[in-house]
Amino acid sequence: MTDRNGLERRGLLGSLGAGLAAGFAGCLGGEQPEDQSGDEPPAHVYEPTIENVTDGPFEFPEGHRCAVCGMPATKYFGKGQLVHENGLAAVFDSPGCLFAYKVSSTPESPIAGAWTTDYETGDLIDATAAHFVLITDEEAADDPMGIDPRPYADREDAIAFLEEWDAEELTEDDIIVGLEEVDLEIASIYRENRLPNE
Repeated sequence: MTDRNGLERRGLLGSLGAGLAAGFAGCLGGEQPEDQSGDEPPAHVYEPTIENVTDGPFEFPEGHRCAVCGMPATKYFGKGQLVHENGLAAVFDSPGCLFAYKVSSTPESPIAGAWTTDYETGDLIDATAAHFVLITDEEAADDPMGIDPRPYADREDAIAFLEEWDAEELTEDDIIVGLEEVDLEIASIYRENRLPNE
């Protein structure tokens, strides 16, 4: 004789177990099921981590970590920051992390300003007016996070870098971009493991 309630309970427990296993696989970076609507899976969501910033650039808070990778924001060359109109802000240890935040953050407030480190001078520059050289050869770059774009305040300096960079053949028209042009595809060059699979 079969116990109908027992079968139903086992079926429910089996379904719950399968659901939990799929959830854990997603959290641990396993394969996630495709959205039935055909849309891409949602991006990691990066949020501002600093409050009450009235303007920028601002002093980097002591010991504050990158909003994307969690590394100390001022430990390596390439630090940056971003402020939203509502006074929330984030700091980054590298321009690649700034790219990842830009394409996959969802704060309710628009970006009021962003700054990054000029690759030549080491000065903090306006990232919204910067010229980013999109290098892609990881072996030729000696970057702590794998690889990063090269930001410059002046386009002429970006072009000069390109002329000296012989690790790969890059052309000015395809490789020098502004922050407004950075999309998921470009950000994935530098932080693919922190963005959804395309």
